[in-house]
Amino acid sequence: MKKITLSLLIVSMSIISCKKEEAKVEATTPEVTTETTEIAEVTPDSAAVAKAWADYATPTKAHEMLAKDTGTWDADMTFWMEGNPEPQKATSVATYKMILDGKYQEGIYKGNMFGMAFEGRGMTAYDNASKEYIATWADNMGTGLLVSRGQYDEATKSITFNGKMVDPVTGKEKSIKEVITYIDADNQKMEMFDINADGTEFKNMEILSKRRK
Repeated sequence: MKKITLSLLIVSMSIISCKKEEAKVEATTPEVTTETTEIAEVTPDSAAVAKAWADYATPTKAHEMLAKDTGTWDADMTFWMEGNPEPQKATSVATYKMILDGKYQEGIYKGNMFGMAFEGRGMTAYDNASKEYIATWADNMGTGLLVSRGQYDEATKSITFNGKMVDPVTGKEKSIKEVITYIDADNQKMEMFDINADGTEFKNMEILSKRRK
């Protein structure tokens, strides 16, 4: 019986000793963290800030290109619908001018479409910060606002815009592409495409515009 008691005492002492050693190790082991030291962002000085905003607000050659459209244009419009190979025709008159100190192009379109009076308004900007063209469009044939963004290609003399809109027939969002080609100083071509889910394109509109003399 004494041997059993002695054995239990030895085991108990061993356990207590181990716990003390563990506590000692925990107390002396430095805490390991996974946090990384953040690098402080450098705040630009007032001169750099002022220059950045001045550059952002100053019209560039891109704005000069938009300004060349200023005037009145006659537009011959052609429309196609999927499943119907017969095109439909319409005409309109577009008037372009630069607004807000020459920083934005405003276009007002009026005509007759499908037996109804048609009016649309567009605005095109060149964003000096994002280095891209941004266009908005609204007309009396709907209640949406189309926003698209694009780049100018010097080789083809064209701006290709890409955007998204909700199809009023399906209620689902779809992608669109618009290409404006500068044929010469007095002639332009605009093409509009629906981008299908599989990536194929369907050309649904073409507008040939000629500047009035």
